[in-house]
Amino acid sequence: MVNGRPARLGDSCDPEKDRIQVDGVPANRRALGRRVYVLLNKPKGYVSTVRDEAGRPTVMDLVASVKERVYPVGRLDRETEGLLILTNDGELAYALTHPRHLVEKVYVAVVQGRPSEAVLAELSAGVLLEDGLTAPARARLLSDGRVRLGLREGRNHQVRRMLAAVGHPVLELRRVRVGPLELGDLPLGAFRHLMPREVKALKKAASKDNQG
Repeated sequence: MVNGRPARLGDSCDPEKDRIQVDGVPANRRALGRRVYVLLNKPKGYVSTVRDEAGRPTVMDLVASVKERVYPVGRLDRETEGLLILTNDGELAYALTHPRHLVEKVYVAVVQGRPSEAVLAELSAGVLLEDGLTAPARARLLSDGRVRLGLREGRNHQVRRMLAAVGHPVLELRRVRVGPLELGDLPLGAFRHLMPREVKALKKAASKDNQG
C-alpha cells in the first residue's frame, strides 16, 4: 500500500515522503533494503512453501518471528528434515536454485539394508532414473550404517529415487549441508540468522559454482 492505496505495477514513490506498507507493516527505505538470511532446521510434516492450499503447516510458521518477509530457497519434501535457507535476497536465491547450479547439497539417509561398496560406487558414478542418468555424486557409508550422499543436482526427490533404484529405500532423510553451510547442532524446528562471513562464503560458492 502507498499512502493508503494498493500499489500497482509501474507506480513510483518516495520512501522518504510517501507512506509505504507491506502486509500492513510500515516499510521505510532502510527496511526495504535490508537483506536477511536464515538457516532453518526443518522438521518432518512441514512443506517448503510460503502457503499451502491444503492447509498443511509450512516452514513460514517456523520463522514467524522474523520481521522481514523471507522465502524458502528451493525445497525439502514434507518428510525430509534438515537445512533450509530462507532469504529475501532474490539474486542469491536465483543463483542457488538455477537449473545449472552446481552448489553441493549433502544428505544423510537411514535406508533399508546395508549398502555394499558396489552400491556406493554405483551411487557415486550415477544412477539411471526414469528422467535419465544422474550426475556423479559423493557417496559413503557412515559407521552407524547411514548413507551420506553429496549431490550437485536438484531433481525432484532425487536422493530418495536414487537410493530406491539401488535397492535401499529411504526410511529417514536429512539435509546436513548446502555449499559451505553446515546444519551443525541447531535443534529441530529452530532457526538462526547467518553470520556475515557465512553469507559471504555462500555467495562466493554460488558465484563460483555457477560459472561453469
